[in-house]
Amino acid sequence: MKNFAIIAAFAFSLVLVPSAARATEPPLIIKAVNPGYTVNGQANTGELIELQNLSSSSLSLAGFSLYYTNSSGNRSNLIEFPEGSRISGEASLLLRLASSPDMANADLLYTKTLAMAAGPLELVYLDQKIDSVCWDGSEACLAKFSKNNPTTIVRETSTNTYTHQTGYEPDWTPARSAYSAPPANTTDASESAAAEAAPSKCKGLQFTELLSYYDEAKSEQFIELFNGTDESMELTGCTILYKKKFYPLIGTLGSGDYLIRDTNDFTLTKNPTSTNILTLIDANGDELDTLTYPHGQKKSASYALMGYDVSGQPIWQITYHPTPGAANIYQEFRSCPAGKVINEATGNCVKAATLEPIKDCPAGKYRNPATGRCKSAETSSGLTPCKAGYERNPETNRCRKIKSNTGADFALVPETGGENQSFTAIWALAVLAGIGFAYLIFQYRRELKTIARKLFRRLKTPPRN
Repeated sequence: MKNFAIIAAFAFSLVLVPSAARATEPPLIIKAVNPGYTVNGQANTGELIELQNLSSSSLSLAGFSLYYTNSSGNRSNLIEFPEGSRISGEASLLLRLASSPDMANADLLYTKTLAMAAGPLELVYLDQKIDSVCWDGSEACLAKFSKNNPTTIVRETSTNTYTHQTGYEPDWTPARSAYSAPPANTTDASESAAAEAAPSKCKGLQFTELLSYYDEAKSEQFIELFNGTDESMELTGCTILYKKKFYPLIGTLGSGDYLIRDTNDFTLTKNPTSTNILTLIDANGDELDTLTYPHGQKKSASYALMGYDVSGQPIWQITYHPTPGAANIYQEFRSCPAGKVINEATGNCVKAATLEPIKDCPAGKYRNPATGRCKSAETSSGLTPCKAGYERNPETNRCRKIKSNTGADFALVPETGGENQSFTAIWALAVLAGIGFAYLIFQYRRELKTIARKLFRRLKTPPRN
């Protein structure tokens, strides 16, 4: 009863006590967000989350977490700051995606990429949300990111508002020491024992391929996972969640290596009617990755990760070239046995078409355009005359409808009286030339008169001896 009274009093204070009088929230905010863009063929370039300490004093990050909700509405924990970690006063903390080409330029890494339209991204302290930002284009959120116009969502601390900005660069240099990792060898014996007993982590592990539609035996089914981190990881304690049941992973997986998880202890639906979902769960219960394979799976074909689009979203495709334990290869059609080729319209193997040219039909036969086969033509002897409006086809000797208005019996060029028109045109040109000549004489009459006088005097003047 006493605990209930304390909780009730706290809830009452949140409702009635002015915000200025409440306990001050930690001075940590989300400063910038960028989902990353494809630049020179490299996806997730520039992806970042930047936090800022508004206080002039160093701040403990213990109890802080970042949660992200994707475009499908799935909420996951991007990062949980460890006990003993700190951020300097009035400094920024830069986080980047582990698979980003900029991953080396960061204080910390996370493994789930941000989408071009998603959110909210939430900063949580002791299970209480203290800051958030979303960018799904709705009325309550910012506009979506555009792949054609790279921007970064940046918070203006003076107005406490977010805006899309171009050319933003985070405040980070390799020599900067804003983030302090948990100190080593500071835990007591009990804490050390607890740390040793803590479950292992599988952050950075992801699904890359799945084969469900086997040809002959269920043993052909497999699930492939890939360690994209720079370090080996202990898998014990991590699981795959499928149809509300957990299936364990065991062993150690080296950096850049693949893990093939067989399905001896369960069975994947060969070709689900809608979709089936597999979820990779970390040893501490966090959701690391999901694989959703849809209806339309093909026999002896796998469902494989073939890269990422410009917004950083994974591209999964059905391939007829399964590669368990190796890099994925896309093959659109099945491989056909000798003597057969693929029919691209149906995806089936058919007999190889002959390369010999089609021979002409023998005399008295014609090729049926519907079947491509030679068919005997009817002889004209003893045939009943075609009825009105029909004529005999000379190739097949069958009656066919006479096509009207073909123009075959009529001149293609109409008679237009060309000689009369040519004569009229010549006279018209002569009249126009006469009018032009008369106009020139009238226009230069004075000059012509002067020239005529000079010429007349010269003709009258006798030549000198």
